[in-house]
Amino acid sequence: MERRIRLESEADTRALARALAGALPPGAVLVLRGPLGAGKTALVRHLARALGFAGRVTSPSYTLMHVYPTPEGPLVHVDLYRLADPRQAEALGLWEELAGARLAAIEWGDPEAFPGALVVELRPLGAAAREARLRTEDPGLAGVLQRLAPPR
Repeated sequence: MERRIRLESEADTRALARALAGALPPGAVLVLRGPLGAGKTALVRHLARALGFAGRVTSPSYTLMHVYPTPEGPLVHVDLYRLADPRQAEALGLWEELAGARLAAIEWGDPEAFPGALVVELRPLGAAAREARLRTEDPGLAGVLQRLAPPR
């Protein structure tokens, strides 16, 4: 199942994050893809807010992983950009963190390494506009995509 959503502004990105946070089941994994500056970390920041985290959300490019506590459980934010081999994530304890997460957002992840994930590919369309291409093979998450209302 695939869904494309045009995001005209930061407010649209925030609305998409709120919709995803409210619709995704506990333990869901999002694989975030797109070029540098496409809005991957911004989407995670809005997901964190939607789940009730009020602190600062930054890219984990150098630390590789941030865990944000939320009232619903931890939001695990991972950036695999600097890993030469994605299998190195196992040595970092990624799988243990994911096991107890309310939601996991994996930037620069290989979708094949996360079967059942929701892949969110962000593509810039101009100064502020983006296209979000959401796809999954998981039947439960496909239902989430079908029910997802476009931002506005």
